[in-house]
Amino acid sequence: MSLSLSFHGGAGTVTGSRFLVETDSARFLVDAGLFQGLKKLRETNWAKLRFAPESLDFILLTHAHIDHSGFLPRLTQLGFRGPVRTTGASLDLARLLLLDAAKIQEEDAAYANRKGFSKHHPALPLYTSEDAARAISLIEPLSYGDWIEPAEGVRASFRNAGHILGAAMIELRLRTGGGELSIVFSGDVGRYAVPLHSDPDPLPECDVLVMEATYGDREHDPTPMGDQIQEAVMTAIARRGTILIPSFAVGRAQLVTLLLRQLIQAGKLPEIPIHIDSPMAVDATRIYGQHLRDLSLDSAGAKDGFGQLVPRTVQFHRTVEESKSLNQLPGPRIIISASGMLTSGRVVHHLKRLLPDEKNLILLVGFQAAGTRGRAMMEGARTIRMHGEDIPVRARFIPISGLSAHADRGELLRWVRSQPKPPRTIFVTHAEQKASNAFARLLSNELGVRTIEPELGERFEL
Repeated sequence: MSLSLSFHGGAGTVTGSRFLVETDSARFLVDAGLFQGLKKLRETNWAKLRFAPESLDFILLTHAHIDHSGFLPRLTQLGFRGPVRTTGASLDLARLLLLDAAKIQEEDAAYANRKGFSKHHPALPLYTSEDAARAISLIEPLSYGDWIEPAEGVRASFRNAGHILGAAMIELRLRTGGGELSIVFSGDVGRYAVPLHSDPDPLPECDVLVMEATYGDREHDPTPMGDQIQEAVMTAIARRGTILIPSFAVGRAQLVTLLLRQLIQAGKLPEIPIHIDSPMAVDATRIYGQHLRDLSLDSAGAKDGFGQLVPRTVQFHRTVEESKSLNQLPGPRIIISASGMLTSGRVVHHLKRLLPDEKNLILLVGFQAAGTRGRAMMEGARTIRMHGEDIPVRARFIPISGLSAHADRGELLRWVRSQPKPPRTIFVTHAEQKASNAFARLLSNELGVRTIEPELGERFEL
């Protein structure tokens, strides 16, 4: 029996997860992520695919983050019409994220055309809102632990991965000539004992593991999350500056507002104005409230009235006019806006205004991929390119790694060890080369397993 696995994203990089599985009876993707970050990676989204989208029988999504689901509208634009399976909570978030991704691309293309700074005439979006709506119509929900058989000889089950609401690891059992081969795709592995999201389920016993290693070469700051935020924010408040928090609208924005609420209630922060300037973050908070009993959420938070995530000083901003009104407001105040890597959206306009003033603070609360503005700041850039201009970096900026929704090196190893019988082979993915190399070595040394660091486009017979 023919059985192969090829890597069309998430290999040698921390973005664009797309894993193609081919058997005698089926051809399908696990994840359909959008490449983000470096220009070279972003251009890959436009490149001719090495497989025909219309040939795919179905797609399985681990979770709704754009680097795992954001290429789905492009696939439907190119001819994919099969079912897409994911958890119910991920479907709710995907509706939000995919439509927003299409809208941002349409708006960015229109802005580039107005300002004339695009090399392409006219600048075009990768896909439209119509493409996103068509993709969403293909998604079918399922519950954690349920087994489905989307094709002959292919069984699949989703288990809680922590990370964000609805996130899952996917267990596959593939019929072979001599029996059955089991593969687990980790998706993004969440952290242990943190607010908002529950611990990841133990790793199911498997022959092959395809796992992420975003933080495979480092440990998160053990300082409590609230303490990290408090120290940085209080310094900016004393300067009467504005604190800009570029935040992923799903998961991170909810965690940040929850931590701010707890700090204010404990008297550790004053009740200054807090602005959530992201329609998607507002809607995502509502979706979180609708899924209080979801297994991927911390049950202790639900018992504590977790539905009330935000401090009473929070103001929500949906329209462009409301967002622009923030330009006239003095500090101290906090603005939470998307996107988390400062790649697009309203946060770029806020960054352009706030970055030249040294009294302001940019609080980086998420992973900053290579090629993003956040990474450039962390690497010492004196200016940041935005909307065709070079903006000087004078504001203070602080990365807060402890807020990451990704497991660190120790937590990743803990998760693999949660299965007493290690996999025969582990593919280390979804990581930059340094992190991938380090974690592959760690797995080999600690567990004695065979590790492979696949390259983009590489294919393996299983």
